[in-house]
Amino acid sequence: MPTYAEVEVGHELPAQEFALQRADLVRYCGASGDFNVIHWNQRIATSVGLPDVIAHGMLTMATAGRVATDWVGDPGAVLEYGVRFSRPVVVPDDDVGATVTVAGVVEDKLEGNRVVVGLTATVEGRKVLMAARATVRLP
Repeated sequence: MPTYAEVEVGHELPAQEFALQRADLVRYCGASGDFNVIHWNQRIATSVGLPDVIAHGMLTMATAGRVATDWVGDPGAVLEYGVRFSRPVVVPDDDVGATVTVAGVVEDKLEGNRVVVGLTATVEGRKVLMAARATVRLP
């Protein structure tokens, strides 16, 4: 875990790639209790104008947040986390699914050993989250 003294504005967090497949969506349905059919039924998803089945927004948000929690080494050190959803993550019915690429950068240093981390989450080069920021406390 980095310390507050070691980190400066502009410090880049290690980027990560996360694969999301249809099986992950079904597991998330069970874990979250969100069984909305657009997350597992292609026929219904396309009938309401979606290109295919889409990942849950909260699953996408949590996946992106892992970059901050992995970097700080303690999920309890995340004091605030928020995002705006800009595009759904379409998960094709194949052996690959969708790959969410997440990068992070320290945007600000605050009092109390806190830093603001800006996260960028993309799928195939297109942003799926906007204004994704986590405030974390460093030792």
